[in-house]
Amino acid sequence: MNIARPVNDALRRVPPWAIYIVAPVPAIWYFWLGLTGGLGAEPIKALEHALGLFALKLLVAVLAITPLRRFAGINLVRFRRAVGVVAFFYVALHLSAWLFLDIRDPARIWADILKRPYITVGMAGFVLLLPLALTSNDWSVRRMGPGWRRLHRLTYPAVLLGGVHYLMLVKGWQMAPLVYLAAILALLGLRWRWRRRRAMA
Repeated sequence: MNIARPVNDALRRVPPWAIYIVAPVPAIWYFWLGLTGGLGAEPIKALEHALGLFALKLLVAVLAITPLRRFAGINLVRFRRAVGVVAFFYVALHLSAWLFLDIRDPARIWADILKRPYITVGMAGFVLLLPLALTSNDWSVRRMGPGWRRLHRLTYPAVLLGGVHYLMLVKGWQMAPLVYLAAILALLGLRWRWRRRRAMA
């Protein structure tokens, strides 16, 4: 049985703006856990990690939308922009938790960015995502024309930097960040292969 058709029929009844309504729910849940002792002995660090990991999951989901359509026939393209915006929202929350709950000292911010490579990599990813978030609207799409698609190719290095940031952040060689980075590299490899095929056709 081909499950793509009923899934796509159901998805067509879901408006993309619904994603923005449910988007704050995980963040509210994480903050609630932090306030009620559900994040362990270091709630601020755990909160930073939870927000950052959820952002990375969303960014990987953005990369997976095209392969999912090609290989499984499930079309989530109409949700891609909304998922990307929500991913940036969680990246911003992750950064805010680090700035305002963890560091809390403006004098240390630049020192940590320059001193700690994993923070440098994470900030570079955030900088790449910032113009994408600012132009993720219909007005920018119309105004920029073909340049909009070229700009939004920054998604690829931004997600890769996010995976590297996660790998560098953890202590020791843990499986989870390696799996995320492998998935990112595989999805980017697929996209590079398809672009090369189109260029050669």
